[in-house]
Amino acid sequence: MIQHLLNLFFPKACAGCESFLLKDEKVICTQCRHDIPLTNHHKIYNNEIFQKFYGRIPLEFGSAFFYFHKKGIVQEMMHKLKYKGQEEIGEVIGNWYSEELKHLEQIKKIDCIIPVPLHKKRLRERGYNQVESFGRALSENLKIPYEETVLSRKLYTKTQTKKNLLGRSDVIDSVFDISFSEKHHGKHFLLIDDVMTTGATLEACSHALLKVPDAKISIVCMAMSHN
Repeated sequence: MIQHLLNLFFPKACAGCESFLLKDEKVICTQCRHDIPLTNHHKIYNNEIFQKFYGRIPLEFGSAFFYFHKKGIVQEMMHKLKYKGQEEIGEVIGNWYSEELKHLEQIKKIDCIIPVPLHKKRLRERGYNQVESFGRALSENLKIPYEETVLSRKLYTKTQTKKNLLGRSDVIDSVFDISFSEKHHGKHFLLIDDVMTTGATLEACSHALLKVPDAKISIVCMAMSHN
């Protein structure tokens, strides 16, 4: 009853378009769900993710859920997830994408989910890793363990500096560190991130994970930049 009254006087807005959500809508309105540009990567073997990392990472599986366009619905959602504390956006996307991924044989072979980490200072500034709610939703729905301590970020950088650093091959392997034990040997890691642009961050993380003997890598992102 209290929640209904709160919704009546303080109606919740869609994370994509700011329109008021209807009674049965959660975080993203029905119209935005219909209008969000889906990649359908999980249905395409040699998709854009595989092409992006060809010759860079030996991927087992790669997929992004949405296309990210400037000033589009997905950009609005990712901004609120990353900078406005609306972690429920990641959870909703994780639940949604899990329905598409759970029947895939490639997903059934994955041993654990690894988020792209934030530097400790950045984590303190923001208060949360924007990928976590997405990853934990995938973990719960796909019944795959979520491990957030395997990868760590060694360098703290401003956004533009980070872009410059990750574009340089001489430092790409110095950004992330890995902590693993014998139990991780031979495991298939699902590396997750919010938005993939150049792929440099995911490549650097993958290089770190591939230090684990006989490791395998798959990648899933909420979105990928698209012209």
